[in-house]
Amino acid sequence: MNGLERPARLNRVVLAVTGLVLLVGGGVVVAETLTTLNLLRPDAPLVPGDALPPTWVWYVAAIGSAALGLLAIRWLVAQADRTPESSTWRYDTEPGSGRTELAASTAITPLLAEIEAYPGVHAVHGTLAGRLDAPALALVISTTRDGEPGAIRHALVSEGLPRLRRALAIDELPTTVEFRLTDARGPRTPARRAHREQAPDLGASPRDDRGPAPAENRSRAM
Repeated sequence: MNGLERPARLNRVVLAVTGLVLLVGGGVVVAETLTTLNLLRPDAPLVPGDALPPTWVWYVAAIGSAALGLLAIRWLVAQADRTPESSTWRYDTEPGSGRTELAASTAITPLLAEIEAYPGVHAVHGTLAGRLDAPALALVISTTRDGEPGAIRHALVSEGLPRLRRALAIDELPTTVEFRLTDARGPRTPARRAHREQAPDLGASPRDDRGPAPAENRSRAM
């Protein structure tokens, strides 16, 4: 399990423990109903006597309830925090020559800028996690109304990811991409707008700044 499945491990543990408790509790109730266990008599009171429990029982109940509440809050926070933890990669060189450190958040910045310039992309967020020998990339791409996820994915697989792997000198980079469709129109950032304005229009005819041709030339052409 890599860093991309950060909340999944907690989810599986919580669901497994909850399911096990419910399964055992349901089995005990069914067994008592069928008089298989005979742990409790049908006419026995649920709580022996009518005296109040000791004071420490209330403290234990309060502490247990608070602990369960904190665990529930921690679980909810883990659902919102779906991005893996970023780290710093170290490129070790020869002993005595020093080493190079590269923050994973810095290494992914050029890729995010490239993806944001793709047609149909409204915004992009990403995290490069894991160690240098076991990296993992998570991307969340929000598209515009006319964005095509298939074309964006093709550009990412054929251009963006290979360029990032070459820059980081790694052979494999497991990647997960989540597309979020939005109703946004057109480019979101001024940089992308300027990029589109500077792009040449291949369908337009070349501009002639020399002005209209003389009358005699037009008459000959006719």
